[in-house]
Amino acid sequence: MYTLVDKNKSSFLPLTYSRPISSLRVGILTIKEKWELALNQEVGVKSDEYLGMNLHLNGEEKDASILPSSNKLNNIWDIYVLNAIEISNDFSALIKGRKSNKISNTNKIIGEKSLIFVEDGATIEASILNTKSGPIYVGKNAKIMEGSMIRGPFALCEGGVVKMGTKIYSGTTVGPYSKVGGELNNVVIQGFSNKAHDGFLGNSVIGEWCNIGADSNNSNLKNNYEEVKLWCYDEEKFINTKRQFCGLFMGDHSKFGINTMVNTGTIIGFSVNLFGSGFPRNFIPSFSWGGTSGFKTYQLKKAIETAKLVMQRRDKIFSNKDTRIFNHIYNQTSKYR
Repeated sequence: MYTLVDKNKSSFLPLTYSRPISSLRVGILTIKEKWELALNQEVGVKSDEYLGMNLHLNGEEKDASILPSSNKLNNIWDIYVLNAIEISNDFSALIKGRKSNKISNTNKIIGEKSLIFVEDGATIEASILNTKSGPIYVGKNAKIMEGSMIRGPFALCEGGVVKMGTKIYSGTTVGPYSKVGGELNNVVIQGFSNKAHDGFLGNSVIGEWCNIGADSNNSNLKNNYEEVKLWCYDEEKFINTKRQFCGLFMGDHSKFGINTMVNTGTIIGFSVNLFGSGFPRNFIPSFSWGGTSGFKTYQLKKAIETAKLVMQRRDKIFSNKDTRIFNHIYNQTSKYR
Protein backbone atom coordinates (compact mmCIF):
# COMPACT_ATOMS: atom_id res chain seq x y z
CA MET A 1 0.00 0.00 0.00
CA TYR A 2 1.14 3.56 -0.75
CA THR A 3 1.22 6.16 2.02
CA LEU A 4 0.94 9.90 1.39
CA VAL A 5 3.10 12.01 3.72
CA ASP A 6 2.90 15.74 4.52
CA LYS A 7 6.36 17.18 3.83
CA ASN A 8 5.65 20.91 3.49
CA LYS A 9 2.32 21.28 5.25
CA SER A 10 3.04 24.77 6.57
CA SER A 11 3.19 26.08 2.99
CA PHE A 12 -0.55 25.42 2.71
CA LEU A 13 -1.74 26.98 5.96
CA PRO A 14 -4.42 27.91 6.95
CA LEU A 15 -6.06 25.17 4.84
CA THR A 16 -3.85 22.47 6.36
CA TYR A 17 -4.60 23.38 9.95
CA SER A 18 -7.62 21.10 9.60
CA ARG A 19 -6.58 18.56 6.94
CA PRO A 20 -3.51 16.84 5.52
CA ILE A 21 -2.17 18.06 2.17
CA SER A 22 -3.58 14.93 0.53
CA SER A 23 -7.12 16.07 1.38
CA LEU A 24 -6.74 19.31 -0.56
CA ARG A 25 -8.96 19.50 -3.64
CA VAL A 26 -7.20 20.60 -6.84
CA GLY A 27 -9.23 20.10 -9.99
CA ILE A 28 -12.21 17.77 -9.48
CA LEU A 29 -10.60 15.39 -6.98
CA THR A 30 -8.55 15.65 -3.82
CA ILE A 31 -4.89 14.68 -4.11
CA LYS A 32 -5.60 11.41 -2.25
CA GLU A 33 -8.44 10.60 -4.65
CA LYS A 34 -6.16 11.26 -7.63
CA TRP A 35 -3.58 8.80 -6.31
CA GLU A 36 -6.24 6.17 -5.66
CA LEU A 37 -7.68 6.58 -9.15
CA ALA A 38 -4.24 6.44 -10.77
CA LEU A 39 -3.08 3.40 -8.74
CA ASN A 40 -6.48 1.66 -8.61
CA GLN A 41 -6.03 0.96 -4.91
CA GLU A 42 -6.60 2.50 -1.50
CA VAL A 43 -3.96 4.98 -0.35
CA GLY A 44 -3.04 5.66 3.28
CA VAL A 45 -2.24 9.03 4.86
CA LYS A 46 0.37 9.97 7.45
CA SER A 47 -0.19 13.40 8.98
CA ASP A 48 -0.35 15.22 12.32
CA GLU A 49 -1.74 13.04 15.08
CA TYR A 50 -4.43 15.54 16.13
CA LEU A 51 -6.07 15.13 12.69
CA GLY A 52 -6.64 11.46 13.39
CA MET A 53 -5.02 10.41 10.10
CA ASN A 54 -1.62 9.27 11.33
CA LEU A 55 -1.64 5.83 9.73
CA HIS A 56 1.60 3.87 10.00
CA LEU A 57 1.42 1.57 7.02
CA ASN A 58 3.88 -0.65 5.27
CA GLY A 59 4.60 0.36 1.70
CA GLU A 60 6.11 3.10 -0.39
CA GLU A 61 5.78 6.68 0.85
CA LYS A 62 4.85 9.51 -1.52
CA ASP A 63 5.07 13.26 -1.02
CA ALA A 64 1.42 14.30 -0.67
CA SER A 65 2.05 17.59 -2.49
CA ILE A 66 3.03 15.81 -5.71
CA LEU A 67 0.11 15.12 -8.02
CA PRO A 68 -0.02 11.92 -10.08
CA SER A 69 -0.03 14.15 -13.17
CA SER A 70 3.47 15.30 -12.03
CA ASN A 71 2.38 18.89 -11.27
CA LYS A 72 4.11 19.89 -8.02
CA LEU A 73 2.30 21.97 -5.38
CA ASN A 74 4.90 24.17 -3.71
CA ASN A 75 2.77 26.99 -2.34
CA ILE A 76 -0.85 27.62 -1.45
CA TRP A 77 -1.44 29.74 -4.55
CA ASP A 78 -0.49 26.79 -6.77
CA ILE A 79 -3.92 25.36 -5.94
CA TYR A 80 -5.70 27.92 -8.10
CA VAL A 81 -2.82 28.29 -10.57
CA LEU A 82 -2.91 24.56 -11.43
CA ASN A 83 -6.65 24.13 -11.07
CA ALA A 84 -7.63 24.50 -14.74
CA ILE A 85 -5.18 21.86 -15.94
CA GLU A 86 -6.07 19.55 -13.06
CA ILE A 87 -9.79 19.78 -13.92
CA SER A 88 -8.91 18.66 -17.44
CA ASN A 89 -6.68 15.84 -16.16
CA ASP A 90 -9.30 14.59 -13.69
CA PHE A 91 -12.06 14.90 -16.28
CA SER A 92 -10.20 12.60 -18.69
CA ALA A 93 -9.54 10.05 -15.95
CA LEU A 94 -13.06 10.07 -14.52
CA ILE A 95 -15.03 9.75 -17.75
CA LYS A 96 -12.89 7.04 -19.35
CA GLY A 97 -15.19 4.32 -20.63
CA ARG A 98 -18.29 6.04 -19.26
CA LYS A 99 -21.28 7.80 -20.79
CA SER A 100 -22.64 11.14 -19.62
CA ASN A 101 -26.26 11.59 -18.65
CA LYS A 102 -28.34 13.62 -21.08
CA ILE A 103 -28.12 17.41 -21.12
CA SER A 104 -31.41 19.30 -21.31
CA ASN A 105 -32.09 20.99 -24.65
CA THR A 106 -32.94 24.18 -22.75
CA ASN A 107 -29.18 24.84 -22.56
CA LYS A 108 -26.93 26.57 -25.09
CA ILE A 109 -23.68 24.70 -25.71
CA ILE A 110 -20.67 26.49 -27.22
CA GLY A 111 -17.90 24.12 -28.27
CA GLU A 112 -17.86 20.33 -28.01
CA LYS A 113 -20.78 18.67 -26.23
CA SER A 114 -18.52 15.68 -25.55
CA LEU A 115 -16.54 17.88 -23.13
CA ILE A 116 -19.55 18.09 -20.80
CA PHE A 117 -20.05 15.19 -18.38
CA VAL A 118 -23.15 15.00 -16.20
CA GLU A 119 -23.34 12.46 -13.36
CA ASP A 120 -26.50 10.74 -12.11
CA GLY A 121 -29.14 13.02 -10.61
CA ALA A 122 -27.50 16.24 -11.82
CA THR A 123 -29.58 18.90 -13.59
CA ILE A 124 -28.69 21.86 -15.83
CA GLU A 125 -31.38 24.17 -17.18
CA ALA A 126 -31.41 27.20 -19.49
CA SER A 127 -27.69 27.92 -19.09
CA ILE A 128 -24.79 28.73 -21.44
CA LEU A 129 -22.01 26.12 -21.32
CA ASN A 130 -18.77 26.96 -23.14
CA THR A 131 -16.22 24.16 -23.56
CA LYS A 132 -13.88 25.89 -26.00
CA SER A 133 -11.34 26.47 -23.20
CA GLY A 134 -11.86 23.15 -21.45
CA PRO A 135 -14.31 20.57 -20.08
CA ILE A 136 -17.28 21.00 -17.76
CA TYR A 137 -17.94 18.35 -15.09
CA VAL A 138 -21.22 18.24 -13.14
CA GLY A 139 -21.19 15.85 -10.20
CA LYS A 140 -23.84 13.56 -8.78
CA ASN A 141 -27.06 15.35 -7.73
CA ALA A 142 -25.51 18.74 -8.49
CA LYS A 143 -27.63 21.55 -9.93
CA ILE A 144 -26.96 24.43 -12.32
CA MET A 145 -29.90 26.82 -12.23
CA GLU A 146 -31.34 28.92 -15.05
CA GLY A 147 -29.42 31.77 -16.63
CA SER A 148 -25.96 30.64 -15.52
CA MET A 149 -23.00 31.26 -17.82
CA ILE A 150 -20.10 28.83 -17.42
CA ARG A 151 -16.79 28.61 -19.23
CA GLY A 152 -14.65 25.49 -18.79
CA PRO A 153 -12.53 24.08 -17.37
CA PHE A 154 -15.12 23.95 -14.59
CA ALA A 155 -16.06 21.38 -11.96
CA LEU A 156 -19.20 21.25 -9.85
CA CYS A 157 -18.81 18.41 -7.38
CA GLU A 158 -21.46 16.18 -5.81
CA GLY A 159 -24.46 18.03 -4.39
CA GLY A 160 -23.14 21.44 -5.41
CA VAL A 161 -25.45 24.24 -6.58
CA VAL A 162 -24.86 27.06 -9.05
CA LYS A 163 -27.60 29.61 -8.42
CA MET A 164 -29.56 31.55 -11.04
CA GLY A 165 -27.62 33.96 -13.24
CA THR A 166 -24.18 32.99 -11.98
CA LYS A 167 -21.10 33.86 -14.07
CA ILE A 168 -18.23 31.38 -13.81
CA TYR A 169 -14.89 31.69 -15.61
CA SER A 170 -12.23 29.07 -16.38
CA GLY A 171 -10.32 27.21 -13.70
CA THR A 172 -13.10 27.16 -11.09
CA THR A 173 -14.03 24.22 -8.85
CA VAL A 174 -17.08 24.21 -6.60
CA GLY A 175 -16.51 21.46 -4.05
CA PRO A 176 -19.12 19.03 -2.71
CA TYR A 177 -22.34 20.48 -1.27
CA SER A 178 -21.28 24.08 -1.87
CA LYS A 179 -23.47 26.86 -3.27
CA VAL A 180 -22.24 29.69 -5.48
CA GLY A 181 -23.72 32.79 -7.07
CA GLY A 182 -22.50 36.09 -8.51
CA GLU A 183 -19.16 36.03 -10.36
CA LEU A 184 -16.27 33.59 -9.88
CA ASN A 185 -12.97 33.48 -11.75
CA ASN A 186 -10.35 30.76 -11.11
CA VAL A 187 -11.64 29.85 -7.65
CA VAL A 188 -11.28 26.57 -5.73
CA ILE A 189 -13.88 25.89 -3.03
CA GLN A 190 -12.94 22.79 -1.04
CA GLY A 191 -16.50 21.84 -0.02
CA PHE A 192 -19.54 22.51 2.20
CA SER A 193 -19.12 26.27 1.75
CA ASN A 194 -21.37 29.02 0.43
CA LYS A 195 -20.81 32.06 -1.74
CA ALA A 196 -24.43 32.04 -2.73
CA HIS A 197 -25.08 35.68 -3.63
CA ASP A 198 -23.87 38.49 -5.89
CA GLY A 199 -20.28 39.66 -5.53
CA PHE A 200 -16.91 38.84 -7.10
CA LEU A 201 -14.44 36.17 -6.02
CA GLY A 202 -11.29 35.59 -8.05
CA ASN A 203 -7.95 33.73 -7.94
CA SER A 204 -8.86 32.37 -4.53
CA VAL A 205 -9.00 29.19 -2.45
CA ILE A 206 -11.79 28.72 0.09
CA GLY A 207 -11.86 25.99 2.74
CA GLU A 208 -14.80 23.98 4.09
CA TRP A 209 -17.75 25.24 6.15
CA CYS A 210 -17.14 28.84 5.07
CA ASN A 211 -19.78 31.45 4.27
CA ILE A 212 -19.25 34.59 2.19
CA GLY A 213 -22.04 37.09 2.78
CA ALA A 214 -24.12 38.78 0.08
CA ASP A 215 -22.41 41.42 -2.09
CA SER A 216 -18.96 40.62 -0.70
CA ASN A 217 -16.01 41.13 -3.05
CA ASN A 218 -12.32 40.40 -3.13
CA SER A 219 -9.57 42.15 -5.05
CA ASN A 220 -7.32 39.90 -7.14
CA LEU A 221 -5.23 42.63 -8.81
CA LYS A 222 -3.41 45.55 -7.19
CA ASN A 223 -4.18 49.07 -8.41
CA ASN A 224 -0.52 49.54 -9.38
CA TYR A 225 -0.41 46.12 -11.13
CA GLU A 226 2.58 45.02 -9.04
CA GLU A 227 3.20 41.41 -8.01
CA VAL A 228 1.23 40.42 -4.92
CA LYS A 229 2.76 39.71 -1.52
CA LEU A 230 1.15 37.10 0.75
CA TRP A 231 1.59 36.17 4.42
CA CYS A 232 3.91 33.17 4.80
CA TYR A 233 3.50 31.05 7.95
CA ASP A 234 6.96 29.50 7.46
CA GLU A 235 8.82 32.82 7.48
CA GLU A 236 6.20 34.73 9.51
CA LYS A 237 6.27 37.61 7.07
CA PHE A 238 4.85 38.65 3.71
CA ILE A 239 6.60 37.14 0.70
CA ASN A 240 6.38 37.87 -3.01
CA THR A 241 4.17 35.37 -4.85
CA LYS A 242 5.58 36.60 -8.18
CA ARG A 243 1.99 36.63 -9.38
CA GLN A 244 0.02 39.62 -10.61
CA PHE A 245 -3.34 37.98 -9.90
CA CYS A 246 -3.74 36.68 -6.36
CA GLY A 247 -6.87 36.89 -4.24
CA LEU A 248 -8.17 35.33 -1.01
CA PHE A 249 -7.16 32.23 0.98
CA MET A 250 -9.71 31.33 3.62
CA GLY A 251 -9.42 28.66 6.30
CA ASP A 252 -12.22 26.30 7.34
CA HIS A 253 -15.20 27.54 9.38
CA SER A 254 -14.56 31.22 8.57
CA LYS A 255 -17.41 33.64 7.78
CA PHE A 256 -18.00 37.03 6.11
CA GLY A 257 -20.77 39.47 6.92
CA ILE A 258 -22.65 41.09 4.03
CA ASN A 259 -20.83 43.68 1.88
CA THR A 260 -17.42 42.59 3.11
CA MET A 261 -14.41 43.80 1.08
CA VAL A 262 -11.13 41.88 1.00
CA ASN A 263 -7.88 43.22 -0.39
CA THR A 264 -5.49 41.60 -2.86
CA GLY A 265 -3.48 38.72 -1.39
CA THR A 266 -5.37 38.17 1.87
CA ILE A 267 -4.93 35.23 4.24
CA ILE A 268 -7.85 34.55 6.58
CA GLY A 269 -7.24 31.87 9.16
CA PHE A 270 -9.36 29.09 10.66
CA SER A 271 -12.68 30.05 12.31
CA VAL A 272 -12.60 33.79 11.63
CA ASN A 273 -15.70 36.01 11.73
CA LEU A 274 -15.11 39.07 9.53
CA PHE A 275 -17.56 41.96 9.10
CA GLY A 276 -17.87 45.73 8.74
CA SER A 277 -16.98 48.32 6.12
CA GLY A 278 -13.58 49.04 4.57
CA PHE A 279 -10.66 46.76 3.77
CA PRO A 280 -9.33 44.74 6.73
CA ARG A 281 -5.65 43.87 7.00
CA ASN A 282 -4.14 41.25 4.68
CA PHE A 283 -3.45 38.65 7.36
CA ILE A 284 -6.19 37.79 9.84
CA PRO A 285 -5.19 35.16 12.42
CA SER A 286 -7.33 32.16 13.26
CA PHE A 287 -10.12 32.64 15.82
CA SER A 288 -10.38 36.39 15.17
CA TRP A 289 -13.66 38.32 15.39
CA GLY A 290 -14.08 41.81 13.92
CA GLY A 291 -13.03 44.02 11.03
CA THR A 292 -11.41 47.37 10.25
CA SER A 293 -12.48 48.78 13.61
CA GLY A 294 -10.39 46.12 15.33
CA PHE A 295 -10.34 42.43 16.23
CA LYS A 296 -10.87 40.43 19.38
CA THR A 297 -10.42 36.73 20.02
CA TYR A 298 -13.26 34.53 18.86
CA GLN A 299 -13.72 32.46 21.99
CA LEU A 300 -13.28 28.74 21.47
CA LYS A 301 -16.58 27.77 23.10
CA LYS A 302 -18.56 30.15 20.88
CA ALA A 303 -16.70 29.03 17.75
CA ILE A 304 -17.49 25.38 18.47
CA GLU A 305 -21.16 26.19 19.15
CA THR A 306 -21.45 27.90 15.76
CA ALA A 307 -19.65 25.09 13.95
CA LYS A 308 -22.05 22.55 15.45
CA LEU A 309 -25.06 24.52 14.18
CA VAL A 310 -23.55 25.00 10.71
CA MET A 311 -22.74 21.31 10.32
CA GLN A 312 -26.11 20.26 11.71
CA ARG A 313 -27.81 22.15 8.83
CA ARG A 314 -26.04 19.77 6.43
CA ASP A 315 -26.91 16.71 8.53
CA LYS A 316 -23.29 16.39 9.69
CA ILE A 317 -22.25 15.74 13.28
CA PHE A 318 -19.59 17.80 15.03
CA SER A 319 -17.59 14.93 16.52
CA ASN A 320 -15.14 14.54 19.37
CA LYS A 321 -12.43 14.55 16.71
CA ASP A 322 -13.65 17.96 15.54
CA THR A 323 -13.48 19.23 19.12
CA ARG A 324 -9.85 18.05 19.39
CA ILE A 325 -9.01 19.78 16.08
CA PHE A 326 -10.57 23.07 17.20
CA ASN A 327 -8.75 22.94 20.53
CA HIS A 328 -5.41 22.17 18.90
CA ILE A 329 -5.71 24.93 16.29
CA TYR A 330 -6.87 27.45 18.91
CA ASN A 331 -3.77 26.79 21.01
CA GLN A 332 -1.41 26.47 18.04
CA THR A 333 -2.42 29.87 16.61
CA SER A 334 -2.58 31.90 19.82
CA LYS A 335 0.75 33.63 19.09
CA TYR A 336 -0.75 35.39 16.09
CA ARG A 337 -3.71 36.93 17.95
